Amino acid sequence: MATNVEVNDEVAGGITLFSAWVEAQMAYRGLPGLAVGVVTNQELVWAQGFGFADTARQLPATPQTIYRIASITKLFTATAVLQLRDAGKLQLDDPVSKHLPWFTIQNDYDDVPVITLRHLLTHTAGLPREARFPYWTDQRFPTLAQIEASIGQQHTAVPTGTRWKYSNLGLALAGAIVAQVSGQSYETYVQTHILRPLGMTSTFVETIAPHHDRLAVGYGRRLPGTLARDIMPFTDSKGITPAANMATTVADLARFAIFQLGDGAVGEARLLRQSTLREMQRIHWLEPGWQAGWGLGFRIMRQGGKTTIGHGGAVLGYRTLLAIRPEDNVGVIVLTNADDGDPLGFVEKAFQWIAPPVINAMKPPLQTRQMDPAWAKYVGKYRDAWGDLQIVVHQGELMAMDPSLPDPMLIMARLMPEGEHTFRMETENGFMAPGELAIFHVDEAGEVVRLQMGENFRERIATW
Repeated sequence: MATNVEVNDEVAGGITLFSAWVEAQMAYRGLPGLAVGVVTNQELVWAQGFGFADTARQLPATPQTIYRIASITKLFTATAVLQLRDAGKLQLDDPVSKHLPWFTIQNDYDDVPVITLRHLLTHTAGLPREARFPYWTDQRFPTLAQIEASIGQQHTAVPTGTRWKYSNLGLALAGAIVAQVSGQSYETYVQTHILRPLGMTSTFVETIAPHHDRLAVGYGRRLPGTLARDIMPFTDSKGITPAANMATTVADLARFAIFQLGDGAVGEARLLRQSTLREMQRIHWLEPGWQAGWGLGFRIMRQGGKTTIGHGGAVLGYRTLLAIRPEDNVGVIVLTNADDGDPLGFVEKAFQWIAPPVINAMKPPLQTRQMDPAWAKYVGKYRDAWGDLQIVVHQGELMAMDPSLPDPMLIMARLMPEGEHTFRMETENGFMAPGELAIFHVDEAGEVVRLQMGENFRERIATW
């Protein structure tokens, strides 16, 4: 695969290690097949298929093999909702019943808010996990008309807005709202407004033909006492489609991941506002442990000091996962065709072994920064009633730090030139007034006498 990434020894070593490990895992666990992709810097930089899409025919898995991605569909539903919000056709805090008058679920709890679209996308509506049918048992999925007819017989399971509770029913309702507000079927809307602009030509919203020549065969678990795997029944999600029905390839899903790492535009077309992308990807519901929560459609996890957004999928015969780390500008996709495929384990190793060297290969060579000689006059000590500050030059940049801290590097602010004696503060620490101005005041002789940061001042002193 030709990319802009330099395939140096580090990159090649990471890919070799990962590939060897995957092949061994598949052999020991008897997995039929999987496909992996890594994206960064607006491109699919590495993709590979392992094993077989069809073991009977010995058909190799490739990045172009189609897998059913199940609940990853929810990310497309959330994107559709946010597109309609950006277009002014709905609001996230609209009651669900505003758009679906037949949403008459019974709520047995007092003093709870009305269920809104925001609750649906963050799984905080308190809804039952499923519509009123045992479709994960008998594979007979209800139509939207059947969901509509039965919703009044269901009850909320927990009070709205008190905890996250995953709900396929909730996202099915969100998809129904997309159709109602847009005047198109859900499938047509997603195809027209998301897939086609992204160039996702191998992605299916409507149920893919079960014998499509590129569709991986879906296999069951390898149960104790046997090495055999059953071919799992093929399902049509019908009314649950917005929560679980799509099928795609690594190469196609990479386009969606790249879109999430971009600015919301695809060529000349804008699919979402850049601010909306950030809104979808940030926490809207934080779990008590502060390590996980929900954005708008996205599951958000904090692991190993990194924030990962994405979604997994599970439908009979397939286990899939899309995981993105926006701060590193990297995403990993793993699609498997087995009920014990464990995509999370493969994603974690890809982040550990492939992503770092690929990211490093994309970085421009380090350039030695040169200090502007004019900055010398600003270097020194400054004080107000609240504490001390020191202006220093570090690695060619003008920096502000609190020298009283055990590790002042943790909250240093870079001073970026804006004009004469004027700099803009850049720092990850919100208390250091990022984005505001730092202005050095000089006397008639041109000597710096004070530093204004935002609206307040620190006087220059000669010594501590």
